[in-house]
Amino acid sequence: MKSSPLADRIRPKSFDEMVGQSHLFGKNGAIRKICAENYLPNMIFYGPPGTGKTTAARIIADGSGMTLRCLNATSASLSDVKDVVAETSSLLGSEGILLYLDEIQYFNKKQQQSLLEYIEDGRITLIASTTENPYLYVYNAIISRSAVFEFKAVSEKDIVPALARALELLNEETGRSKTAPDEVLSYIAASAAGDVRRSINLLENTYFTSGKELSLEAAKDFTPSVIGNFDKSGTVHYDLLSGLQKSIRGSDPDAAIFYLAKILEGGDLIGACRRLQVIACEDIGLAYPQAAQIVLSCVQMANNLGLPEARIPLSEAAILLATAPKSNSAYAAYAAAADDIASGKGQTIPPYMRPSNNYDGYKYPHDYPDHYVDQQYLPDDIKNAKYYSYGDNKTEQAAKAYWDKIKKK
Repeated sequence: MKSSPLADRIRPKSFDEMVGQSHLFGKNGAIRKICAENYLPNMIFYGPPGTGKTTAARIIADGSGMTLRCLNATSASLSDVKDVVAETSSLLGSEGILLYLDEIQYFNKKQQQSLLEYIEDGRITLIASTTENPYLYVYNAIISRSAVFEFKAVSEKDIVPALARALELLNEETGRSKTAPDEVLSYIAASAAGDVRRSINLLENTYFTSGKELSLEAAKDFTPSVIGNFDKSGTVHYDLLSGLQKSIRGSDPDAAIFYLAKILEGGDLIGACRRLQVIACEDIGLAYPQAAQIVLSCVQMANNLGLPEARIPLSEAAILLATAPKSNSAYAAYAAAADDIASGKGQTIPPYMRPSNNYDGYKYPHDYPDHYVDQQYLPDDIKNAKYYSYGDNKTEQAAKAYWDKIKKK
């Protein structure tokens, strides 16, 4: 009996063996190009679990000749980091130390700050990974000194070759010659929701509970009902959530109820609740602002009731949203502002809006007629930017008419 997990035993040894992430490790992949130039910056990997972050770090370390040290921020401490740094003065670290810090979001700000000294003086090269948005959970000074790469959920098509390799290794280790129909491999790949490690674990369980041929029934025995119900026809639950949102956005209450029922019958109460709240703000938005509060109440009731009764308030929420007027003006406004931020614009806030400047020169709108005074609020380089456009619905047009009058447009 092998002690290490099957996913570790078939872990890729080169970029060519990796599945998915072609934008990073394919022939024109960004990380592959970096490694080919013998250039190794500090890096941050973010994305769902089981998408190759740890594997990539191992391959990069092997190719660089550096000594790889792995820590997990859920259990590691600063003393563990210092122990790794201490190796840089030994023969073991003569070629450099590559520290792979998994789940970096679990290090607090002080712990993350402590890494800066070792990064900046070159004693370690850091590859940090996280399943969260690094721009929210990783100290900004570390981000500014690192290249950030997104790992995406691996597609069913890309997972299948990994399953075939796993099956081949199991046959070698057990001396058997079991086979797996394409239907079974596709089902296992789809059931993993983009997680290669999960798919390999499922294959291994199916292998040892099947006869000479891996059976679909055996695979389903190890598939959680919430995934299995969604994947019976090869459709993951994210597709259903998308179907729900697009049906509501398209003002089709019948389709909205169908997708909601399919999601809830699959047991995904949390997913349905979260998506309905997103829709209320993204697609109905300012055309009917009260919708967000009503949906929140329905979601709270649903969570208090649990399934199956939760379907009643959630059905009410779905139909309300599908039949409500629509506006994505708030969503579009934020997206436009985020684009400017991503391009580096708007770095300097006007001085009269800063507490550090005692707000010198700031005009207090409540001191003026109609509680309004013309004043620049945006940074100079984007002072004429227009992110928000009033929607063509009654509510937003009423707001537009009011402010046109006040601002004398």
